[in-house]
Amino acid sequence: MTHLITIIKQNPVGQEVWRYQGRVLARRDGEIVIEAFFDQEDINIRGLWLRRGDRFVETYYADRWYNIFAVHSREDGQLKGWYCNIATPAEISEQCITYRDLRLDLLIFPDGRKVVLDEDEFAAAEMPAAWRLQAQQALAELQTRFAAITSGPQK
Repeated sequence: MTHLITIIKQNPVGQEVWRYQGRVLARRDGEIVIEAFFDQEDINIRGLWLRRGDRFVETYYADRWYNIFAVHSREDGQLKGWYCNIATPAEISEQCITYRDLRLDLLIFPDGRKVVLDEDEFAAAEMPAAWRLQAQQALAELQTRFAAITSGPQK
């Protein structure tokens, strides 16, 4: 039986900005992997086209200040890249995953190119100074994690 779970993305001050459902693929202590399908209008983010129906394999962590979405083409399943949200550690229950998106993102293409997104939004966002520091450390950790990779993040 497929277990569905609700994902709730909040802004830095805790207001809900997006809610959708995914299917649980794996659960480990403090980590959950879900499958979801992009349900918004098509959008081009610095050369990465997100299209309605693209498959996302999303990994959330209860102890890390980011989550990682592997984006796969709706047409042929090919990996398009990874979209990493700098965010508060996820609150994970049986029915729900909730996190606060801290506006800063990292996009990684399969050829290894990396693009930091939304630095201006991050700078303008209202959040505790300690969160800003955690966010900057998380970005550095992700950049290191994806440093020499074109096939996936290191564990």
